[in-house]
Amino acid sequence: MSDKSSVEQTSTHHSVTPEAFRNGMAGLPGTVNIVTTDGDEGKAGFTATAVCSVSDNPPTLLVCLNRGTSVYNVFSKSETLAINTLDQGFDALSNLFGGKAAMQDRFASAQWETLTTGSPVLVGAAVTFDCVITERLSVATHDVFFCRVVDIKQQEKAGALLYHQRQYRQLDAI
Repeated sequence: MSDKSSVEQTSTHHSVTPEAFRNGMAGLPGTVNIVTTDGDEGKAGFTATAVCSVSDNPPTLLVCLNRGTSVYNVFSKSETLAINTLDQGFDALSNLFGGKAAMQDRFASAQWETLTTGSPVLVGAAVTFDCVITERLSVATHDVFFCRVVDIKQQEKAGALLYHQRQYRQLDAI
């Protein structure tokens, strides 16, 4: 098949609706993270499953953030962030950071410390990646933040909080 016929064939495919996409994504398990920063506008954080590895040299992760969220302006101006991967049992904190609660209430509901960048690091997280934002890319409704990892704090034995089929799932420590 030539390149031209591949392009022609692709252009005849139907679009997937946002609802169908969301339903499909419900079947893709995701690790639950709380992404935090502490910039000129103060502390901010949100719950995210859209986090993944980009490279190990240099260590780089990406995080996706909807531009319509209440925390977008703070993160769009920030130079650093921490990705706090949740251990099992952090369901309520995930819901709090994923909802409409005031920032001070979100951060008052857990213990926090800092590592290299000064971004809030959740005490008890399975693993935290302390990052410098190196690049931003706007795609559809979201911004993709490319983040160079400058420090890591990891529990020796931790489980994980997953989100699958619109429900939390607990993964026990090994």
